[in-house]
Amino acid sequence: MPFVRISLPKKLSQETKNTISESIHHSLIEEFNIPKDDYFHVIEELEPHQIKYPESYLGISHSDEIIYVQITAGQGRSLEQKKKLYHQIATRISATTSILINNVIIVLLENNGHENWSFGNGEIQEQKHLKK
Repeated sequence: MPFVRISLPKKLSQETKNTISESIHHSLIEEFNIPKDDYFHVIEELEPHQIKYPESYLGISHSDEIIYVQITAGQGRSLEQKKKLYHQIATRISATTSILINNVIIVLLENNGHENWSFGNGEIQEQKHLKK
């Protein structure tokens, strides 16, 4: 039940934006074992003055094609699953778009409990319908 917010430069083509979203979704399916139809993404297109980043951080260089991926998901994944997810996302994006692997920034926010989610009707859906 991840919710994904992708913040990226407006200048990128629509095809690139779609490919980034699809790359993230397929990585979540493979590494976090989410259902195929658990696809809730927001793509936030930003002007250059709205994206702030250092030219280099922790020895990793960044450019004006930097993208930020924020994933909100339920708790319960191992450190190994998270490492694999981050690697899979960055590798897929860099392999299928012009975005360099060093320009993919990922933040995972975990919450605890299905009571923190509503997927419609103003209700908390039953746990049996939700996967972490």
